[in-house]
Amino acid sequence: MKLKRYLLIAKPGIIFGNLIAVAGGVFLAARGSVDPMLLLATVIGLSLVVASGCVLNNCIDRDIDRHMERTRGRVLVTGQISLKAALAHGVVLGMAGFGLLWWKTNVQATLLAAFGFIVYVGFYSLWLKRSSVYGTLVGSLSGAMPPVVGYCAASGHFDMGAAVLLLIFCLWQMPHSYAIAIFRLADYQAAGIPVWPVARGIEATKRQILYYVLAFGAATLLLTLTGFAGYGYLVVALAVSAWWAFIAVSGFKAEDDRLWARKLFAFSIIVISALSVMMSIDFRVLPGHALMGLL
Repeated sequence: MKLKRYLLIAKPGIIFGNLIAVAGGVFLAARGSVDPMLLLATVIGLSLVVASGCVLNNCIDRDIDRHMERTRGRVLVTGQISLKAALAHGVVLGMAGFGLLWWKTNVQATLLAAFGFIVYVGFYSLWLKRSSVYGTLVGSLSGAMPPVVGYCAASGHFDMGAAVLLLIFCLWQMPHSYAIAIFRLADYQAAGIPVWPVARGIEATKRQILYYVLAFGAATLLLTLTGFAGYGYLVVALAVSAWWAFIAVSGFKAEDDRLWARKLFAFSIIVISALSVMMSIDFRVLPGHALMGLL
């Protein structure tokens, strides 16, 4: 039972959600020559780092978590785990994760993981989440880091492919997070967290969501335009981006904003999972001039 408490405080759902993205980055960079041990070390190492960040985030948020219906049952709020034990748990997870990445991957991957960790724990959790409407935007950098770490672990360097992945996943984070903020609006209001729907209103947030979905759709095309992914990936990227944009537009006429936001959120998971899978299997390099000739 105690083990379950330590597992829950690490937010296993978030960890699992990052696994496909990490693997997608590894497979995209490896071009079919994946080292199984490198893949395993990257997935486990980054999962431990993400778990560490989640535990420390729970430690930082324990005061506001008690005001939110969704989080008031967390073990630090209920006292099932002490703050001291939780902090030790988070530190140990982080040391293990960074140690494994340093040992089995490379400097670039480890430093990028550290960058994402610092942004999430330091800039987002400790500061901007509580004080700025732009906290979500800054936090998107940490959420976008897993596939980039996977890519750099396999390639050994940060190149155009890594930059495009960073852009795609940063842009995806915004409508995904804003959808959560809309259907959990009462929680964020109760905790005094200045997310966009609380600070600027739901209608303004709907416009932001549409802008980010459209920008995301354009960014997804860059993996093919720059020769990192194939036409199969391109077709899937166009299809899921177009449908996501359709859902975003439908929000302006939605009778139930919470129901619409849940639908947008649910489809965001499908979107990023589909892209991660396609970049894993359709990694052939395309001649840039051949594609540009079709445009």
